[in-house]
Amino acid sequence: MERIRKNVLAQLDMTRDHEEEELLAVIDEEICREAGKRVIPLGWRKELRMQVFHSLRKLDVLQELLDEDDITEIMVNGPERIFYEKQGRLMAWDRKFSSQEKLEDMIQQMVGSRNRTVNAAEPIADTRLEDGSRVNVVLPPIALEGPMVSIRKFPKRPLQMEEMIEKGTISRECAAFLEQLVKAGYNIFISGGTGSGKTTFLNALSEFIPKSERVITIEDAAELQICGVENLVRLETRNAGAEGTLAITIRDLIRTALRMRPDRIIVGEIRGAECLDMLQAMNTGHDGSLSTGHANSCQDMISRMETMVLMGMELPLAAIQSQIAAGVDILVHLGRLRDRSRRLLSMMELEGAGEKGIRLNPLYEFVEMGEQDGMIVGSWKKKGELIHKGKLYAAGMGG
Repeated sequence: MERIRKNVLAQLDMTRDHEEEELLAVIDEEICREAGKRVIPLGWRKELRMQVFHSLRKLDVLQELLDEDDITEIMVNGPERIFYEKQGRLMAWDRKFSSQEKLEDMIQQMVGSRNRTVNAAEPIADTRLEDGSRVNVVLPPIALEGPMVSIRKFPKRPLQMEEMIEKGTISRECAAFLEQLVKAGYNIFISGGTGSGKTTFLNALSEFIPKSERVITIEDAAELQICGVENLVRLETRNAGAEGTLAITIRDLIRTALRMRPDRIIVGEIRGAECLDMLQAMNTGHDGSLSTGHANSCQDMISRMETMVLMGMELPLAAIQSQIAAGVDILVHLGRLRDRSRRLLSMMELEGAGEKGIRLNPLYEFVEMGEQDGMIVGSWKKKGELIHKGKLYAAGMGG
């Protein structure tokens, strides 16, 4: 394959872009020339054709995995070890890059397409592919066994809340309750571990946002798929560039968003000091704002938010807790269970802050009832009533 690839490159005019049909025609010509030297079965010819095409135009050996809808994660541990996740299970792939240089070329193609930089001086980068898949890259000398690439794929069409109900991620009662809260402008924070479905759930919640509102999304690497909102503004961070461009952070974008007349602000994920800016936005009239964060429970998310606010400003703990309780109305916690299914595990209202910290009012909780055919069976139990109903009444939904 490598000889055919080099011969194709030698024939191409590198000063201009080539259409796919033109490139495939050159590849076919080279394969025919190679077939004149030795017998190449028809099936292998077709596979060889696409391998050469992917190596020149797309993401080399990874393209086949990217094209398969059932695969949700791709992990590259150096040029010779590739793993993928399918239906919640990790599997090794029998394909590999022909060399470390080919892997590095592919990485530069991915990162460069989004005006990002990754090299020995800046060996870590986050970016995204054209289809919205999230990409993380770590290069040597940080990565000891060669370049590492992690690709989180997202559905080509965002999962709707109705589909999540059918999959058993959430009950119809919980979904209807959340629909009311989103429409009434409650500030909702989604927590969960890695791979628990936070971004997917946030996308599903966004379908309840009134279509007449102006929504601004803020992300490190844009991956949210907000549908149905016409007045939508998408903002993405930028790393500092070698050519002297300054970094644009989540904090910078939140402050800028406040001057753009948003009805709601959606921050893809809160990881650090930007938590303070998000809370201030929630506390200054931008009702209905949404965000996500990594945590093991609703209570753990509160503790993490306290820590993240302290990264941005030295404040008394009581003042931080008061800001959190005033800004965030509802916490939704997602989890990935031992059968690899994703579920809404708990939903809590932030009742207020006092001497003993933030008081949480449990609303719904997932209760396991056993297993059937290897799958966990359970139901969502209502634990309490919403205390703060002011926004529901203001939206004409109280009662």
